[in-house]
Amino acid sequence: MTDKLNFSKLNGLVPAIIQENDSLQVLMVGFMNREAVEKTAREGTVVFWSRTKQRLWQKGETSGNTLHVVSMAVDCDGDALLIRATPKGPVCHTGTFSCFGEDRIAVTQSVFDRLEAIVRERQQQLPEQSYTATLLRQGTAKIAQKVGEEAVEVVVAAMQQDPKAIKEESADLLYHLIVLLRERGLGLNDVAETLRGRMEK
Repeated sequence: MTDKLNFSKLNGLVPAIIQENDSLQVLMVGFMNREAVEKTAREGTVVFWSRTKQRLWQKGETSGNTLHVVSMAVDCDGDALLIRATPKGPVCHTGTFSCFGEDRIAVTQSVFDRLEAIVRERQQQLPEQSYTATLLRQGTAKIAQKVGEEAVEVVVAAMQQDPKAIKEESADLLYHLIVLLRERGLGLNDVAETLRGRMEK
């Protein structure tokens, strides 16, 4: 990764934008030199170059509020770094969730993220009393059948003009669709990428 970065533009430093992994909320911006980038990638916790202290500085080395790296990406010009991380505690020294004074963003997407995480966990562990695990054990045909049944239920609720039933049946349909995608090795991000491609046409 360091080979892709151009440290010459800012006298040996590159800006590093830190995003929360789940919501993609921007948490803070810091600077890294080559050693900080290498240490961050190697150890899995975010390390900056402190311009005031003139030394490496691990985020949370005093407070314990560290940033655990999920992914790192270099921008197209090679002069900035984007890090997705999971924060342990407030990110800002003032006690706020982000250094921009914001509370943690609660987005609808996070509901689907959590549901996908639960389905993924059920697939890995296959607990006996789990309906999701039972579906996954039964395989593609059974899950696809349930998706079809729930889709029909949504149509029926819509034709009956029953808003409450539409919401409930839509929730059932989305849940079973997520299980089907998981069983086939896919997720909602794959669907989103397809939709994004269509929107650009």
